[in-house]
Amino acid sequence: MTDLTHGRVLWIALPIVLSNATVPLLGAVDVGVVGQLGQAAPIGAVGLGAVILATVYWVFGFLRMGTSGLAAQAQGSGDMAERSAILLRALIIGAGAGLLLVALQSVMLRGAFAVAPASPEVEGLARQYLAIRIWGAPATIALYAVTGWLIALERTRAVLVLQVWMNGLNICLDVWFVLHLGWGVPGVAAATLIAEWSGLGLGLWLCRDAFGPVLRAAWGRVADRAALWVMFAVNRDIMIRSIALQLCFTAFVFLGARFGDVTLAANQVLMLFLEITAYALDGFAFAAEALVGQAIGARLVADTRRAAILTSQWGVGGAVLMGVGFWVAGPAIIDLMTTSPEVRLEARTYLPWIAAAPVIGIAAWMLDGIFIGATLTRAMRRAALHSVAVYAVAVVLLIPQMGNHGLWAALMVLNITRAITLGLRFPQVAAKASGPDQPERR
Repeated sequence: MTDLTHGRVLWIALPIVLSNATVPLLGAVDVGVVGQLGQAAPIGAVGLGAVILATVYWVFGFLRMGTSGLAAQAQGSGDMAERSAILLRALIIGAGAGLLLVALQSVMLRGAFAVAPASPEVEGLARQYLAIRIWGAPATIALYAVTGWLIALERTRAVLVLQVWMNGLNICLDVWFVLHLGWGVPGVAAATLIAEWSGLGLGLWLCRDAFGPVLRAAWGRVADRAALWVMFAVNRDIMIRSIALQLCFTAFVFLGARFGDVTLAANQVLMLFLEITAYALDGFAFAAEALVGQAIGARLVADTRRAAILTSQWGVGGAVLMGVGFWVAGPAIIDLMTTSPEVRLEARTYLPWIAAAPVIGIAAWMLDGIFIGATLTRAMRRAALHSVAVYAVAVVLLIPQMGNHGLWAALMVLNITRAITLGLRFPQVAAKASGPDQPERR
């Protein structure tokens, strides 16, 4: 940990930024390929099926974050057997969760179509799509564990290779199966299924040193009760925190619908700016996970603080650049996203909130990465729940006074509160690096 430099932060962060940039491309190709069929139903079916699975898989995102923090600390402490055992435990959890989804697929589909009903034609095609894609669930969820483990060890170039391979193969198979073989919607699903399983195979190869000479010692620790409890507690807290925050964004969409179709559409266009922000700044938060986790594992208090500061400096710099970019180029980006004059005009009205969002939100996002690296997940959970409560109050107070501006203001209040509640707990991060493991404060 003696070479904590700006270059090291960028070495970790930039491959993640490039990796994230490939994600929207895949969705665009999926839609573009089925769009060549000349019918609306296949496009709707692929979009609906992808959203259903993305929502289900999102619940298991805790596996990436939990694995990253725990593996980074094991790396920092030099415990290679535990480092491998963490990956093995996470892979078992991911595979088990995926098999459970396969077993419960009929229940899941009934629930999904009850919440989001579609025309008989779209629902029928979506069921075909999901009946194929669901068999990739064990691979997809297990890949969360692989990605978290690679990030913890600063192997973000491997994450980039993995993402490019999966998305590139998926795109090639999309074109082959749909346009050349005429398989339609099932072809899109089959392409993704093959890409997911091949991605898991490549991911395991990229983690191959976890299965080397240390494997026997690691396997002997997989069922260690204390380690299992720590992993359970970390993942439980992250899942609760993530669900609480997701409820806020879901409420944002529903509340925005009250202001009419034009405002709802404008809000959706502007939310894409926030997605771009997350993709661009994730790399610095991931760097914080790896470097803070390793410093804590090595019991280096000064390096823990320096890792938090260095990664946050880059995060803040990136947030300021994005805010300025949105202010300057925002109108042009809006025009690319929609051709509706009414939606364009409405989106421009609320564009200042989007320009401010990266600068307002960066502290919360970076503190998330720092606390994940420190595995202070109970503090994250409590901070999220407190922030959600403040967000609810802000919604009640601001919307009647400010309308949709109040809705955007409440979202900013959520991120400010997250930053404050986590910032007040920041001394726990250095405290965890200063001595032997202690249970996190209740």
